[in-house]
Amino acid sequence: MRLIDCEFSAHGDAVLAIFNHAILNTTALYEYQPRTLAYVEGWFHAKRDADYPVLGAVDEESGRLMGFASYGAFRPHAAYRYSIEHSVYVDVDFRRRGVARVLMEALIVRAEQQQYHTLVAGIDAANAGSISLHEQLGFERAGTVREAGFKFGRWLDLAFYQKLLTTPEHPEARSR
Repeated sequence: MRLIDCEFSAHGDAVLAIFNHAILNTTALYEYQPRTLAYVEGWFHAKRDADYPVLGAVDEESGRLMGFASYGAFRPHAAYRYSIEHSVYVDVDFRRRGVARVLMEALIVRAEQQQYHTLVAGIDAANAGSISLHEQLGFERAGTVREAGFKFGRWLDLAFYQKLLTTPEHPEARSR
């Protein structure tokens, strides 16, 4: 497995397929409708414009994108500038191979390099695998919003996990 910075031109179709599989088959995304390639292109541009990474894991044998991870603003207000919310998705063909862990570890390093302080994860409370991975990486449960979503005919609880980083070295109260 090789880590890369994803680009829309090279990875847009694979990211779209991974997103849409998650939307249609899991509670990893509280969405109903598949995304479009135009949506993913806009998503990539928004990440680039805000200097947020889209990290990918590529299978060295096949060249396929195994999964990707990114983060973005936790909330839009200035005082939240050191807090980010992240996500990680793995292609169904590459699950249970440590891809999510490798991506998360790289994402944490990138967040520290970019001088963020708090990484937040919103995880479906029934997703034991993701919760376990986050706990192994030092995330702590910050709370649960009960019945935050409704999908597949049932109410979904959204658990929040967070990891505090030692960065930034010199925090400032200023606009983004």
